[in-house]
Amino acid sequence: MDGSNELSFNCPLCRHLAAQLYHRDKFRSYYQCANCALVFVPPEFHLSPDEERAYYDLHENSLQDEGYRRFLGRCVTPLLNELRPGSEGLDFGCGPAPLLAQMLTEAGHRVELYDTYFAPNAGAMRREYDFIVSTEVIEHLSAPREELQHLWGILRPGGMMALMTKLVLSPERFTNWHYIRDPTHICFFSQQTFRWLAGQLQAELQFADSDVILLRKK
Repeated sequence: MDGSNELSFNCPLCRHLAAQLYHRDKFRSYYQCANCALVFVPPEFHLSPDEERAYYDLHENSLQDEGYRRFLGRCVTPLLNELRPGSEGLDFGCGPAPLLAQMLTEAGHRVELYDTYFAPNAGAMRREYDFIVSTEVIEHLSAPREELQHLWGILRPGGMMALMTKLVLSPERFTNWHYIRDPTHICFFSQQTFRWLAGQLQAELQFADSDVILLRKK
């Protein structure tokens, strides 16, 4: 792409100034950071908090939904393989039906809940944890740099952060990707982005599944 598509605004993850147009549809524009490769939606297209909450209220996840349990299992299973018995963790962005926390509790771990809208427990964000898990959350963050730095700061040495988010594969696939149809999805990560992030955090990185990322704090 030529320089005419380059904008001078900060990447929400790495604060780099240069970003190029990656894709545009009839609803939004998407830019890619030239440094960390994050694809992001400019703030002018972000929903208001009330609009965002209303959209989340349309979701129908349930603690009794076996399909949802199988979906979350792709993150829970590799995480459990890395945890010591009786570990203490945080489910960041647990939503209205914290099935993920329930699955980890069933496996013998203790889990605190935090969600901006559904479990705004500020105290949970001031404690330290052996693990932090966040499924289908980081693509919603308007300030991923600050949020991830804070979470990393409350993770104990040797602790594990497990993230679940669909990954950008190519511009061609991005064009018809169902993931960008959700108006609350505003940050799109790739393997390249997570390698950059792991370098910044000095973390051990593992891609446990196509959309499951594990980061261990050294």
